[in-house]
Amino acid sequence: MVFNICFRDQTFLGLRIAAAMASQSQGIQQLLQAKKRAAEKVSEACKRKNQRLKHAKEEAHAEIEQYRLQREKEFKAKEAAALGSRGSCSTEVEKETQEKMTILQTYFRQNRDEVLDNLLAFVCDIRSEIHENYRING
Repeated sequence: MVFNICFRDQTFLGLRIAAAMASQSQGIQQLLQAKKRAAEKVSEACKRKNQRLKHAKEEAHAEIEQYRLQREKEFKAKEAAALGSRGSCSTEVEKETQEKMTILQTYFRQNRDEVLDNLLAFVCDIRSEIHENYRING
């Protein structure tokens, strides 16, 4: 009987070991399933993070482009104002130049005959005199 008890105990022990192994196998399966769910959750979180990053980049590029366009518009407005004042200065200078040229042409027409008469008189009126610095020997 001792043998039977031992055998029974061993059988009972074997059943307990088998049950423990089966429960361990179920525990392992549960752990594997939990690991799989955790990996899926991590993967989903990474996808959401990448989507948020992509969306943030797109928004940043849109803001940058909008800011660039705004600054370019301001620059062109300032440039137009600066060039506009330069343009008006150049037109003023051209206008003043034309006025002065008109005045000079009027003076030329008025005094042309008189100046020509004076020039011809000086060229044609030859007086022969000895210069005062010329000394005659003596």
